[in-house]
Amino acid sequence: MKVGSKYYPLFLHLQQAAGAPVTLSFTQIEVLLGTGLPGSARTRAGWWSNRSKGAVQAAAWMDAGYHVNSVDLAAGTVQFGKAQLTYVVEKSGDTVLWNSGMIKALRQHMGLSQGELADELGVRQQTVSEWETGTYAPSRSSSKHLGLVAERAGFAYEVGEERP
Repeated sequence: MKVGSKYYPLFLHLQQAAGAPVTLSFTQIEVLLGTGLPGSARTRAGWWSNRSKGAVQAAAWMDAGYHVNSVDLAAGTVQFGKAQLTYVVEKSGDTVLWNSGMIKALRQHMGLSQGELADELGVRQQTVSEWETGTYAPSRSSSKHLGLVAERAGFAYEVGEERP
């Protein structure tokens, strides 16, 4: 989520909630944003869907590690909950094979954007994006670095086990 984006204040608000459930009225969201929501946000539940492509607003909550759990158009409220990512951990020798789900889960565990994780790892934001979409897998050396960053961040994972 880029600083200056219309929905950046919502991203910050959710990031500061640190994973606790958050319920906001449409009016409260508009106060956070400093501007009105589009009409479709009040009339179409689909506007609040947790989609990763083509929805700047969804990036605000998803980049903060949240999903919309429910939206009540009649009451004008939306409930956000901590996103639960599922991933499988695999190893080759003593190296964890970092996959798209694990990388995204680590990033969200750390409360970082793709760009911030890229800075932490010394790679480009595009590289993190390509890892998260499964376009490319991290090299062996990048996997080892991811493991060190995960350990320092207290990100727990177990080999061969699906994690919610």
